[in-house]
Amino acid sequence: MARLWLRLIAVVALLTLAAAWGGGEAAGTSTPLLATATTGAGMGTATSAAGTPAGSPGAATPAPAPFGTPAPGSGEGFTIALSLSTLGNPFFVTLRDGAQAAADQAGAQLLIADAQNDAAKQQNDIQTFVAQQVDAILVNPVDSDAVVPAVELANEAAIPIIALDRAANGGELVTTIASDNVLGGQLAAQEMLRLVESGSSVELQGIPGTSAARERGEGFDTTMESQTAVTIAARQPANFDRAQGLNVMQNLLQANPDIRGVFAQNDEMALGAVQALGDRAGSEVVVIGFDAIPDALAAIQAGQMNATVAQQPALMGQLGVAAALRAINDEPVPATIPVEVRLVTPDNVQEFLP
Repeated sequence: MARLWLRLIAVVALLTLAAAWGGGEAAGTSTPLLATATTGAGMGTATSAAGTPAGSPGAATPAPAPFGTPAPGSGEGFTIALSLSTLGNPFFVTLRDGAQAAADQAGAQLLIADAQNDAAKQQNDIQTFVAQQVDAILVNPVDSDAVVPAVELANEAAIPIIALDRAANGGELVTTIASDNVLGGQLAAQEMLRLVESGSSVELQGIPGTSAARERGEGFDTTMESQTAVTIAARQPANFDRAQGLNVMQNLLQANPDIRGVFAQNDEMALGAVQALGDRAGSEVVVIGFDAIPDALAAIQAGQMNATVAQQPALMGQLGVAAALRAINDEPVPATIPVEVRLVTPDNVQEFLP
C-alpha cells in the first residue's frame, strides 16, 4: 500500500502528463507466481490483436532461465506496458507475441506502444504509461542514451521498468533481458574467417547508441582484429533497416568492389546487402547476419546468405512478463538475464525453421 501511495504522489507531480486512467495496482493473489520452466510452446495462445505467438528461431534450444513462464492467473489485476523500438522489424513482432502470450497465460493486461524508431515518441509513450499508473513497464529502447529520462520517470513513479534486447545507459532497471550480443558477434566473425580465409570485408552497423549495435560490433571487431588474413575495409551504419542496408551496401561496393565478406549486425541489413550484391551474394561474397528472422533463414536455404546468429525474441518477451510480475510482487529478479545465441548455417538451418 505504501508503494501505491508513493506512485500516486509521484504521478500527481507530473503536471505535464495526461490525466491518469486505468486501474492501479491490484491486491496480491494467492496463485503461485510461476509455473515450472518451459519454452514459449507451453504458453497459452494469445487472443488479442497481437495474434498467435510466433515461434522463435532458437526455440529448439531454449535459453537457461532463472524462472519459468507465469502461472495461470498470476497476473490477474495487473497491467504491464511494453514499449517497442519498432514493429516494422519481424524480430520485435515476435518479441511482442511472446510477451502477449505470457501476459495472456498470466491473466495480465498488456499495453503495447510502437515507437517507430523515434526516441522522442518512445519518451512520450512511456510518459503516457506512467500517467496510466501501469504496474510495470517493459522497454526495448530506440536509443540506450535517449531512453534514460523515460527510465528515470518510471523510477520517480515507483514503477518497475525492465529493458529488453537493448540496455538503458542510465536510470534504475529491475533487469536487462538480452542476448549475449558480444558472443554473437564473435560467432559471426569466426564463421567469416572460416569461409573467407583471406581478403577484405565490410560491416553494416546498427543504430548508433544502441547496446545491441555496440556489443555485436565489439564481438565481431575484436575477433577480426586478432588476425590479419581477413580485413575490415569499411564500417558504416545502416540503422538495422533493410532499405538502408541496400543503399549503404551499394555505396560500399562502389568504393570496395572486391570485398569477399559482409557482416550485418541484423538480418534486415543483411537482406538489403543481398539485394545489392545480386548473384554474388552467398557465393562470391559471404553474407552473415544476426537475428535468424524467417526471411534470413529462407535466404540461407537459397544460398544467398551464409549464416546468421539466432536469438530468441519470443523467449525475451516471455521472460520480460515473468520478471515484471516478480518485480510487482517485490520478488528478487537477477540484474541481467542472458538469452542464448547460436550460429545458423546451411548445415543446421532446418533446426530453426518453424
